[in-house]
Parts: sequence; C-alpha cells; structure tokens
Amino acid sequence: MQGIREGDQVKVHYTGKLESGEVFDSSHGQEPLNLKIGEGKIIPGFEQALIGMQPGEKKSFDLSPDQAFGERKDELVHVIERKQVPPDLKLEVGMQLALEGQGQEPIPAQVVDLSESTVTLDTNHPLAGKALTFEVDIVNVDQ
Repeated sequence: MQGIREGDQVKVHYTGKLESGEVFDSSHGQEPLNLKIGEGKIIPGFEQALIGMQPGEKKSFDLSPDQAFGERKDELVHVIERKQVPPDLKLEVGMQLALEGQGQEPIPAQVVDLSESTVTLDTNHPLAGKALTFEVDIVNVDQ
C-alpha cells in the first residue's frame, strides 16, 4: 500500500506537547482528527509529517515555530482605550476574547495587561513562537 499523499482523507490520533513536555492538545479519549491532506486546514508541518505514513503507523516529530503557528509578532499586540470596552465586561489578565474582524470574522485575543485607562490585547496565536512536538497514530487512510 502506498503511504499517505496529498488528497487522501486521513484519521489520526495525536498528542501535542510543548518543549517542556506539557500537553497542550490531544485527540485521545475522543474521535480522531479527520483531515484531507493538502487542504491547509491544519498547521503545515503537521500535514507534511503525515506524508508517506501508513495506517497503524506511529511517529513522533518536532516542529519549529515557522512549521507550526509562526513566530510571535509584536504588531499583533494592541493597546486600546478602556472606554472602547463594554462597561459590563469584567476584564482579567489571561481572559480570552473574540474581537470582530473587518469581514465580521472572529479574531481571538488574550488580555495581557490592564490599566485604569487602557487594555492590552494580544492577537498572536497562543502557540506562536513555540516549538512543538507531536505524537501521531494513523487510524485510517482513504486514498
């Protein structure tokens, strides 16, 4: 049987870890991730690492930030006036918000600093700038 290639529908169980070994995401205990190779709906390095694998095969691989969620960008940290925030919204550092983008699509943001007059929001992906390790187990491949 030929290994996974672009256009294949793949079911894979995975565990994602930070360099510290901390698990940040896993499909174990739930349905496996179901994806079509080449659609670009997951991080590029993950998809590329599956190419050539066979059903039942297991593998571990490391991704640099540029193969995963990219580098952190300072221009994605925004300071806004506190009066721009609805007064009934009780903000806390670490809180996740969904901002409305230009096309009305939600943009995730994290509150990283608060002052009397300003709110600092980080719209970088929480895993931006981080090297990641994935352990994968190919459940099924439809070619």
